[in-house]
Amino acid sequence: MKRASASAKINLALVVGPQRDDGYHEIVTVLQRIDLSDRIEIENADELRVDGFAADTLVRRALELLAAQTGACWRARIEKRIPVAAGLGGGSSDAAAALALANETLPQPLAGDRLHSLAAELGADIPFFLTDGPQLATGIGTDLEPLDLPQDFWIVLVLPHGERKRSTADVYGTFDGGAGFAERRDTLLAALGAVRHPVDLAALPSNDLATSPLRDELRAAGAFRADVSGAGPAVYGLFVQERDAKDAAHRLRTRGRVWLTAPAWYG
Repeated sequence: MKRASASAKINLALVVGPQRDDGYHEIVTVLQRIDLSDRIEIENADELRVDGFAADTLVRRALELLAAQTGACWRARIEKRIPVAAGLGGGSSDAAAALALANETLPQPLAGDRLHSLAAELGADIPFFLTDGPQLATGIGTDLEPLDLPQDFWIVLVLPHGERKRSTADVYGTFDGGAGFAERRDTLLAALGAVRHPVDLAALPSNDLATSPLRDELRAAGAFRADVSGAGPAVYGLFVQERDAKDAAHRLRTRGRVWLTAPAWYG
């Protein structure tokens, strides 16, 4: 049996462009893993089975796709800790971990670029979870470039009470702010180029796709940057000092589920 953690992500910035001919939107986003993770177990089996999380679809689809390529079969178990449909990529991370673990069981594992292609067939952010460290994602999110970003800060993550996320496809489908994409993209890239210390991340542009009043509350609580992750509804605040992050987490506990966490480099 093989086991791995499957970490959540936050979008440190998300710039969205107009809809492309293929129906997707052009994006530029900064993806950062965080130390909040599910656990995935994989073992060879006679028939495909996924246990532990009844609502799973992505892990099953990932294993079906790999099985079609290789003829192998697996049993997977998911231990969920990442909140579902929150903009944190939990399902995508689970699928990537399952793909990677199942691939390791093969007598002749698929090469990294082939695994990346399979992941991209499943979802735009799944290839990110096959990489280490923060990444700049462009195109529809599958074109990745490693980023050298500071990792010495604290993260307060808030999932607001009573908010339900619309599907990501629906959120993108109603987005009408594609004008000026090139300028916003260039602003993001220029800000990234100037990042040397954690507080420099404050200059990154705000999420184009979603906003939340909790963003301002986190800033008022001392965050040097706060924003919605992905299509939401989870909101994060970044803090230099652990004590300030702990104080903010305590203040915001009545507003939703709260986690105090930190950046993660892999898994």
